[in-house]
Amino acid sequence: MVEDTHDPSTFSQSDAEDDGHSAFSMGLSVAVEKRLGDFTLKTSLEVPATGVTALFGASGSGKTSLLRLIAGLDTPDSGVIRIGEQTLVDTRQGIAMPPHRRRLGVVFQEARLFPHYKVKGNLTYGMRSSARSRFDTIVDLLGIKPLLNRFPATLSGGEARRVAIGRALLTDPHLLLMDEPLTGLDGPRKQELLRYIARLARDIDIPIVYVSHDPDELIAIADHLVLLDQGRLLAHGRLEELLLRFDLTEYLGGFDAASVVTATVDDHDHHYALTQLRLEDGQCLTIPIVDAPLGTALRLRIPVRDVALALSTSELVSYRNQLSASVEQIGLVAGNKTSVELRLRIGKQILRARLTRKSFDELKIKEGMPIVALIRSVAFDTR
Repeated sequence: MVEDTHDPSTFSQSDAEDDGHSAFSMGLSVAVEKRLGDFTLKTSLEVPATGVTALFGASGSGKTSLLRLIAGLDTPDSGVIRIGEQTLVDTRQGIAMPPHRRRLGVVFQEARLFPHYKVKGNLTYGMRSSARSRFDTIVDLLGIKPLLNRFPATLSGGEARRVAIGRALLTDPHLLLMDEPLTGLDGPRKQELLRYIARLARDIDIPIVYVSHDPDELIAIADHLVLLDQGRLLAHGRLEELLLRFDLTEYLGGFDAASVVTATVDDHDHHYALTQLRLEDGQCLTIPIVDAPLGTALRLRIPVRDVALALSTSELVSYRNQLSASVEQIGLVAGNKTSVELRLRIGKQILRARLTRKSFDELKIKEGMPIVALIRSVAFDTR
């Protein structure tokens, strides 16, 4: 095996191209059309300047095709791609910036590390001078300091992916593209890397575009959702808002009609192994104890199947979590003739519920009326 002699103090040629972030203070703007055999991708969207924007849709919907156009691996037949004020592609003006000049960090399904460089050499290969001061911070953020003197062949799949993410960040990108980075990992390694990505999204100040077919990944880390179907944009916006739209239910396969709300850790009851969470409006939820300091923010996922309704609170039911709410909207889901969908307002947050038409009629539910949401179970992610 060839010894790695690459040194982080060595500058790459790309250092000469550093131009600061002033032109990239805004997000990504895409309006493109690309024909690929019998498939045509035609979409227009805006990606916010911060947070994680997830691309989601059925297989063949155009997620990876769109990512490749942004990365410069393919060129649109027509359209424009910009990051802030910087034009990456404009077919009318004949602009098609090559991939290596786009200042994008790209993380693929495979880590694609250089086998003859140790981890440190992989991280510093192509590192810009503007990122040198953040080397230790990024290494600590991704938990890869113990790996620096190891070769890629000795790394687990999750460790190699973390190194690949670190290498992408050390190119000082203005946008990070992640194409199904958790594919092929087993459960524990997948959850471990997901926690690192969630922390990364919180701590770095650049937008992330994340492609995945796994709704659980996206609910855990995504702030915004882009919903694609057969190359067309169906909807995009805040994740929690799209999950509440009745008209999108049939396209959100796998998301299991869940609501996303936020809360903070308010207290721990070690005797009963419970943690009390406080919602924004002051109401509380009790969940199995979590290892998180008081004040920690959690993103809660509440499946619609785990929300029951009552006209008033009661001590005679097993549901410990009973939240006062009001009925904001009543609707039906396409193709579902047996159930009624409800949007419930809890302070400034929205909770989705579903009940049978019979129960709906018996409770005489109307928009605007007060209601009690009985919460059976909650999944959560540290934010």
